[in-house]
Amino acid sequence: MNLTVTALLLGLLEGVAEFLPISSTGHLILAQTFFGYDPGQWRQFNIVIQLGAILAVVVTYWSLFWDMGTGLLRRETKALLFTRNILLAFMPAAVIGLLAEDAIDAMLESPLTVSVALILGGIAILVLEKTITPKEDVGVEGLSWRMAIGVGFVQCLAMIPGTSRSGATIMGALAMGVGRKTAAEFSFFLAVPTMLGAATVKVVGDPALMAGNAVIGWDEIAVGFTAAFIAAMIVIRAFVAYVSRHGFKPFAWYRIVVGSASLAWLLLA
Repeated sequence: MNLTVTALLLGLLEGVAEFLPISSTGHLILAQTFFGYDPGQWRQFNIVIQLGAILAVVVTYWSLFWDMGTGLLRRETKALLFTRNILLAFMPAAVIGLLAEDAIDAMLESPLTVSVALILGGIAILVLEKTITPKEDVGVEGLSWRMAIGVGFVQCLAMIPGTSRSGATIMGALAMGVGRKTAAEFSFFLAVPTMLGAATVKVVGDPALMAGNAVIGWDEIAVGFTAAFIAAMIVIRAFVAYVSRHGFKPFAWYRIVVGSASLAWLLLA
């Protein structure tokens, strides 16, 4: 398949899956394997196009980010607490991600790891949905510093492809007593520094990409980025509205079905 068309399809897949608890990176790895590509050659592409989905968060919640930014300058309590919680939750992934970069990169080339993680993550979501009673939403600024750090450490589980960064952070927050809407939005906001940091490290650390000599270059990345942005803009609001009323069980069953099907395909192919 033409690389530009592939980049477009993968960008749409990224935008749809990034904020759903189904693992966008896992889906990209499985799709690239299905298309007959080497996932290792698409590693930087997979990370950088996530910034398109992150830009959709910034645009969707622009007024909130503006209020928090200006409130921070005025040292307003709400803005200070919001910023504190985002930074505290970001720090574990920043430290562990740098220390374990090589091990993470190795897993990003394993569709088998993705399949197993999808299944196990789906089971975990079903268990949590059955045992957790939904709590009142208090907003990101209403979380304690302990909750913020706890969510940050849970987010590190998503370094295993197929786990889902949004799924790990949302379900981790729910397990700590955070309301569904707040948990989902905290996951969105936390994605901004987390994915921006990951993309920066990958781009700067890839001389071939910086020089324009990579197999998957800037043209494909631009197409994937744009597609991811548009798809994520559509998904974000709809996802928050849905899970606030219905929960996460459908996503859990989806993970189990896709993980089982891909595992069977990989083992029998």
